[in-house]
Amino acid sequence: MKLRILEARKEDVETRLQAEVCSEKQAKNEVVVWLQDVEKINAEIRDVLKELPGVSYFSRARLGKRVRKKIVELDDILGRGNFSEGLVVNKPATALPFRVENLEGEVSVKEKIRGYLTGNEVQMIGVCGIGGVGKTTIMKHIHDQLLLESRFDKVIWVTVSHPLNVGRLQDEIAKRMNERLRENEDEQRRPLELKEMMGRVKYALILDDVWQGFMLEDVGILRPTVENGCKIVITSRKVDVCKSIGCEIVKVSPLSKEESLNLFLDKVGRDTLQVPELEGFWKAMVEECAGLPLAIVVIARSMRGVTNVREWRHALNELRRRVRATAEGSEDEIFERLKFSYDRLQDSNIQSCFLSCSLYAEDYEIGRDVLVEQWIDEGLIEESSKQVMLDNGHFILNKLENNCLLENGRSKDTIKMHDVVRDMALRIGPQFMVKARMGLTEIPDEHEWTENLEKVSLMENKISDIPLNMCPNCPILTTLMLQWNSELRQIPNCFFANMQGLKCLNLSGTSIESLPHSICNLENLTTLLLHYCRQLKHVPCLAKLKALKKLDMFKAGIDVVPEGIDMLVNLQYLDLRCPKLVELPTQILGNLSHLQHLTVYSNLTTLKIKGEEVRGLKKLETFQAQLYDLQDLNNYVKSNHFKRLSNYWLVVGQVYEGFDPFVNFSKRISLGKCEMGGEDSVVLPDDVEELWIYRCRKFRSLSDIDSLQKTTELRRCIVTECEEIGCVVDMVTSSSSFINNLEKLWLDKLPNLSVVVNVEGVEATSPHIFSNLKVFEMEECSRMKRLFSLELLQGLPNLEYIRVRNCQQMEEIIGWEGEEENHTADATTTTTFTLPKLTDLRLENLPELKRICPTRGVMVCDSLQQLIISECPKLRRIPLVGNVRPSLPAALNNILIRPKELWESLEWDDPNAKNVLRQPFVY
Repeated sequence: MKLRILEARKEDVETRLQAEVCSEKQAKNEVVVWLQDVEKINAEIRDVLKELPGVSYFSRARLGKRVRKKIVELDDILGRGNFSEGLVVNKPATALPFRVENLEGEVSVKEKIRGYLTGNEVQMIGVCGIGGVGKTTIMKHIHDQLLLESRFDKVIWVTVSHPLNVGRLQDEIAKRMNERLRENEDEQRRPLELKEMMGRVKYALILDDVWQGFMLEDVGILRPTVENGCKIVITSRKVDVCKSIGCEIVKVSPLSKEESLNLFLDKVGRDTLQVPELEGFWKAMVEECAGLPLAIVVIARSMRGVTNVREWRHALNELRRRVRATAEGSEDEIFERLKFSYDRLQDSNIQSCFLSCSLYAEDYEIGRDVLVEQWIDEGLIEESSKQVMLDNGHFILNKLENNCLLENGRSKDTIKMHDVVRDMALRIGPQFMVKARMGLTEIPDEHEWTENLEKVSLMENKISDIPLNMCPNCPILTTLMLQWNSELRQIPNCFFANMQGLKCLNLSGTSIESLPHSICNLENLTTLLLHYCRQLKHVPCLAKLKALKKLDMFKAGIDVVPEGIDMLVNLQYLDLRCPKLVELPTQILGNLSHLQHLTVYSNLTTLKIKGEEVRGLKKLETFQAQLYDLQDLNNYVKSNHFKRLSNYWLVVGQVYEGFDPFVNFSKRISLGKCEMGGEDSVVLPDDVEELWIYRCRKFRSLSDIDSLQKTTELRRCIVTECEEIGCVVDMVTSSSSFINNLEKLWLDKLPNLSVVVNVEGVEATSPHIFSNLKVFEMEECSRMKRLFSLELLQGLPNLEYIRVRNCQQMEEIIGWEGEEENHTADATTTTTFTLPKLTDLRLENLPELKRICPTRGVMVCDSLQQLIISECPKLRRIPLVGNVRPSLPAALNNILIRPKELWESLEWDDPNAKNVLRQPFVY
C-alpha cells in the first residue's frame, strides 16, 4: 500500500513539475533528490520481491531485516514528499548578451541614450519610432555594453507582451533578477513584493515594445530616482505611451541616404557592385526602403546573389507598386516592404512554413528542431524518409534566416521572429487566431471561432476549462495548438464535431484524463500529439483515423494500447514510451508497414517486443524497444535489419536505474542482468555508438565480447555493477582496435576491477589505446590502486575530464607499471606527464590516495580550468603545472579543496600557488 501511495505521489510531482518547468522554471534540488530516492527505493524493493519465491527457510530472517529496513526508508521518503513550499524555483537568469551585428547609423541617438543612463539628468527614457526603424537593435547594443560595465547591479531586459499582461510582466522582471514571486499571491501583494525585490539592487530596466501605458506602481516597478541610481528605458512605436509613463522622449529617425546605402550593400553582397548596370536599380530600391533598417536588411537579403538586370527591374517595379498603394506614414508601408521579401520566396511551401512561425508568442524563441518537426506535422514538407524531411526542413529554415525573415535566438539551437515581421505574417494570414502565452484562463468565446479559421494557437496559457456545450464551427481549421495548458483537464465530447478538416492537433502537456469521442470522427487528422499527458487514462477507438501519420504518446498515462491502432495503416511515427504501459499486443506492428519511427518503452518489464516483429518494417529509421532476451537480440542483429536504422536503442533485461529511457538516443545497446560469458555470447551491431552493461554475471572484460571487435563507431561505454569484471580491456586476449574511437568511459560499482587495461605478458602495447577518449569516470571500484600506467597515459592526448570517486584503495592516479617508482627513476630526474586537453580533474573521497603522479613527476595540464579534491586525507602534493614551469596551468580558475585542513597541508609545485589561488576559491 505504501509503495502504491509513493508511486502515485511521484506521478503527481512529476506531472506538476513538467508543467511548471516548461514555464522556464527549474526543479528544486530537494525535489530532484527526492525523485532519485523514489526510483532507487522502488528498484530495491522490486529486487527484494523477486528474491522471495526462491528464498530458503534459513535465509528468511536475513531477508526480513532487509524488508524492515526498506520500510523505514520508505516512510522517510514518503514524509519528505509533501513540498508545501512548491516544487520549482526560477532558473538562474544570467543576463546574456544579444551579440547583434554592427549598428549602422543612429550613433547620435545611441550616445544620447547612453548619456541619460550615465548621468543624473534623466531617470526614465522613452525610445520611440515607427516599426522597423531600429529601436530594439539600438537598445540591444546598449544592453550588451551595460553588461560589460559595473554601473548597475542588474541589467534587466523584458519584451512586454501585446496586449499588456501585468502578471507576466511581474514574473519576467522577477525572473531576470533571479527571484521568484510567490505562487497564488494576492494580486494586491504582488506589486509590493516585486517593489521590495527591486529595492535591493541598482538596476537598469529595459522594457521593449510597449504598446500601452501603465502605472509603475500597479506593476510594482520601483520608480528610479537620483538617489537609488536606477534607470528605466522603454521602447515603443507610440510617443504618447512613453509620455504617459513619464519618460524623456528620444526619437529614432530613419537612416540617412548614405547610411541606407551602406547597410543595403553590406547585406546584398558585393557581387552587386561588380555589375555596373545594376547601380541605378539598387539605389532606387534603397530609396523605396525609406531609411528603415529592417526593410533595408530584409529586402537586400532577398536580392542577394541576383545579377540579372531584368529581375532587378521587375523587383523594383513591384516594390514601388506596393509602397505607392499604401498611405504615407502608415504602418502599412513597412508591412508592404517586408511582404515584398515574403513574395520573393516564390515557393508556397516555404511561405507556409514562414507563416507557421507566427503561431508562437511574440519574442518566442523556437527550437530549430521543434519548428522543423511542426512543419513536417502540418504537411508543409514534401513527404519522404524522415531524414530527408528533416534535412529539407533545416534547408527551409536556413533560407528564411538568410532572408532575415527569421533571426537567431540567444541560443544557437533557437530561432525567433522580429515582432514587426511577425505582425506582417499575421496580416498575411488573417485566418489565424493566435493567442499564445497571453495568460488566458478561459478559452476564447465561441463567436471568435469563425468559419474561415485555418490555424489556432492557444499554447502556453492557463486555460482550465472548456464549456461543456462548446462546439466551434470551423470546417477548414487544419491546425489547433493547445499544448502546455497544464490546468486543462477536460475537453467536451462535442468540441471537435465541426472540425472535419483538422489535420494537426497538439494537446501535449495538458492534464486531460480522456479524449472526447468526437476526436474519432476527425478522418483528415494526420498528427495527434499527446506528449506528456500524464493524466491521460482513456483513449477512444482510433480505427477511423485512417489518415493519421503521427501518434506521439510520450510519457502519457495510459496503461493499455489504444484500440484501433492496428488499423492506422498510414502511420509513420509511433511513440509509445508510456511509463505504465503493460504490453503491446502481437500482430499490431505487422499492419503498420509505413512506420519510420517506432519507440516503445515502459517502466514495467512486461512490455517487450520480439525482434522478428519489426523485421518486416522496411521503412523503419528509428527504433527503441525492450527485446525479450539475449537470443532475441542476437537474432535481430544477425538479420541486418539494424542497418536500415539511423537511430536505435535496443534493451535486453534490466535497465540501469540511473539511466533515463526517455531521453534522445543515437545507436545504443543496453544489457542488464544478462548471462554474458562462455557460450552465452552477445552479437552487437557493428555500428553501435553507445554500450551499457549493467549487473551482468560472468562478464569479465570487454575483450570477451567477440562481436565488439568488429565495431567501428563505439563512442560511449558504461559498465556498472558487474561483480566479476577484472579489467576493461585485456590485451592478452584481444586487440584494442574496438576502443580506439571511444570518447566516454564510465566504470561504476565494479568491486573486482583491478586494472583498466591488462598488458601483463604482452611485449609491446599500442600507444593508441583510448586515443580519442575525452571523458573518464570511475566510481566505487574498491580494488583499484592505480588509475593509469605511464604507458596508458601516453595514449590519452584528448582526455578532457577525469573524475575518480569513492575508490577505497586508490593510492595513485598515475604510476609505473609493475614496479615501485623509487626503483624506476633516478632521484634527480623529473618525469613529465602531459595531458594537453585536460580541463577538469576531480578526485573525491579517496582515503588511501597518496600521489597524483610519482614523486619526481609533474603533470603539464595547461588547459586545466577546474580542480576538485575532496576527502583525500593522505594526499600531500599537487604536481600540476602549465607549459611555463613552475607556474600553475594558465586556465585554472576554479579550485575546490575539502576540508580546509587539506588545503593548508597541500604542497604545490608552484611556490606561489597559495598566493595566486585566493582563499575564496577554497572551501
